[in-house]
Amino acid sequence: MIEETRLPDSVMAELAKIIPGPEPPLEVRIPRIPVAEEALTRRIIPVADPRLDGNELRYVTQCIQSNWISSAGRFIRDFEEAFASAVGCRYGVACSNGTTALHLALATLGIGAGDEVVIPTFAMIATANAVRYTGATPVLVDAERETWNLDVSQLADRITPRTRGILLIHTYGHPADMAPILDLAERRGLWVVEDAAEAHGARYKGRPVGSLGRAASFSFYANKIITTGEGGMVTTSDPEVARIARRLRDHAFSDERHFWHKYLGFNYRMTNLQAAIGLAQTERLEEFVEIRRANAARYTERLSRIPGLTLPVERPWARNVYWMYGVVVEDAFGISRDVLRARLARRGIETRTFFIPIHLQPIYYTLYRGQRYPVADELCRRGLYLPSGATLTEGEVAYVSDMVARAREEAL
Repeated sequence: MIEETRLPDSVMAELAKIIPGPEPPLEVRIPRIPVAEEALTRRIIPVADPRLDGNELRYVTQCIQSNWISSAGRFIRDFEEAFASAVGCRYGVACSNGTTALHLALATLGIGAGDEVVIPTFAMIATANAVRYTGATPVLVDAERETWNLDVSQLADRITPRTRGILLIHTYGHPADMAPILDLAERRGLWVVEDAAEAHGARYKGRPVGSLGRAASFSFYANKIITTGEGGMVTTSDPEVARIARRLRDHAFSDERHFWHKYLGFNYRMTNLQAAIGLAQTERLEEFVEIRRANAARYTERLSRIPGLTLPVERPWARNVYWMYGVVVEDAFGISRDVLRARLARRGIETRTFFIPIHLQPIYYTLYRGQRYPVADELCRRGLYLPSGATLTEGEVAYVSDMVARAREEAL
């Protein structure tokens, strides 16, 4: 039987200074009117929930009526074409989830044991795991303090003769600074893959993210800007990458004869039902992005008045889609991030902490022990994100902002 990875008590005592505590229990709040004319009707304000009031039901009904509910059916093709077009690519390869999309992209590029891939340590665990699934080793880079993306200035020092590529993340919806990354990769003969799970609709210098590297992966989990419940997609403009990815996604079945396999393939297929939802969601991508951007502007306008909070930025070359509106709780705020979360939870406001960096995870701790990534550690210790979904209203933004201010005032 597989055994869980357990760290010594002495290590856990040190990590407790950085990693978040348990999730605070949410309590039902009494609706109130924080801004003129808008009564709050939800008893709890979630971090993010899907908005499914477009063509989702109609398209899913068509799937059921046609009896095409598996991985064959017209919505797979239509969704792949629509989403690829929306992110500026020629090809889309729909997958069962964002992690399988990322693994599929890496497997298609042929990395394996002995290879290295440079990734940010400030990342959700799936990014590192997808590299490990191939047998390759993730090499970590610290975050930079403003956008929370990987620190481009540290990239060159992390490249070795075994490095095959750079896997970057557009963190929480803010595009990474792609020009120097692509320039470095070209000079060193490396590929670039974008983990764009959090950045549907984001743009770098006017170009959609997901179209800037050799390939990209997207997630359509329920909290993403567009969703299929579970689901993902590889996007690329390289016909050979698309061809191989399609083959590997479906057990690597051969065109020559059935049950004939020349690659080690996977079962990473998306269902027609999921694709039907995804197509309906893609039709509203720009609408959902603008909702998040508008709510981010409202948060910034209100929270900028409160001392001790570092708010998200938008660089001049970026279109940040604010998948999640994150804040960093500095010492000047007066209470810790975890205390703030607990006080918000008592008022029916759900939050999430920032990612726990890869180098602090129990399954990777030994591999990276002794390496230091101070910015990622500070983001882990101080960062949280507030409710950010497409169902969030202006009144709810005002309520959340007011409760953040009140939590601070209670400590003064």
